[in-house]
Amino acid sequence: MSENIEQKCLAKGVKLTDQRKIIAKVMSESNDHPDVDELYNRVSKIDPKISIATVYRTVKLFEESGILAKHDFKGGKARYEELNEGHHDHLIDVKSGEIIEFVDEEIEKLQEKIADKYGYRLVDHKLELYGVKKKS
Repeated sequence: MSENIEQKCLAKGVKLTDQRKIIAKVMSESNDHPDVDELYNRVSKIDPKISIATVYRTVKLFEESGILAKHDFKGGKARYEELNEGHHDHLIDVKSGEIIEFVDEEIEKLQEKIADKYGYRLVDHKLELYGVKKKS
């Protein structure tokens, strides 16, 4: 990641307490899309005094500040990732919960073509594909 969450907080004027710094660090180092419970488990290994409520409040603050993106993938729990400039789509394994990020130029062009066909200029989109791993 080119810019970590702590740097983004400072750039956006978000006050960073010691607890928020730990949460930001753990999120920056996450290679997956943790939900709040998973994030709390990781954070509490570093500082057991951080409460789940603090993690919830901090995640909400980071989301509202445009630092984290919230995803409501199937499965009931909101998942989070660092909001980056680069667009990507998601492929979610419905059995394991694994989330694969990908960019496919063919899909991007097709989405533009479809919007144009119906008389629209595409300004944003979100693509989530759900599947199960094929047996080898």
